[in-house]
Amino acid sequence: MIKAIVTGHSGGLGAALAADLLSRGIVVLGLARRTHAPLGAAHADALQQHALDLSDADALSAWLAGPTLAGFLADASMALLINNAGMLQPVGPCGGQDPMQITAAVQLNLGAPLLLANAFVAASGHCAERRIVHISSGAARNAYAGWGIYCATKAGLDQHARATALDGLPRLRIASLAPGVVDTGMQAEVRASDPTGFPQQARFAALKAEGQLSAPADAARRLVDHLLGDAFGREPTGDLRTLSAA
Repeated sequence: MIKAIVTGHSGGLGAALAADLLSRGIVVLGLARRTHAPLGAAHADALQQHALDLSDADALSAWLAGPTLAGFLADASMALLINNAGMLQPVGPCGGQDPMQITAAVQLNLGAPLLLANAFVAASGHCAERRIVHISSGAARNAYAGWGIYCATKAGLDQHARATALDGLPRLRIASLAPGVVDTGMQAEVRASDPTGFPQQARFAALKAEGQLSAPADAARRLVDHLLGDAFGREPTGDLRTLSAA
């Protein structure tokens, strides 16, 4: 049996990923601040949801210390962890960023994926196959003015995947993948940014106006195809737009 943990499943790409996995008969455990009522109603037997603020390190650590994760994976032959949840704020130059937003972003974008990966590996040792994918960004590899925190946290996911791959853990594959520019609420937030704090705002607005954003369902399908394919994990980082499942 294949089982998957998806963070940030209540909207955007995370919801599309959960829906795609469920459509393939994969049992999903969703972690987000809110539950997804339509998915829960449509997949009552295959979707477990836990309302959890992943930007709260103490709350996540307490949840991971409990029995839920190990219990969920107990009968899995293949286990998947998709670290998708993330936040863009704070946007703006260093020195003018809100300290609380910095703390929340570092925990949500980087701390939570590292905590979850560690717990996932510990709980999935019995599985014949286990795979971790961090949802990264082009901002991990290309710096943008005003996005210092977002760029740094996404780059941290890339380095975690590289280092974990070098650990050579049995039956574990890991990759940090940029999904491309996907038409989600985060992209709407990018377009609403103040250009004085984010000089690239006009470029991202143009991508939307020119129809160059991927639909969440399309990006999710490509990502899950690759995650389940033989090529997953051959390289610890990559861009979904240039990868295949083969």
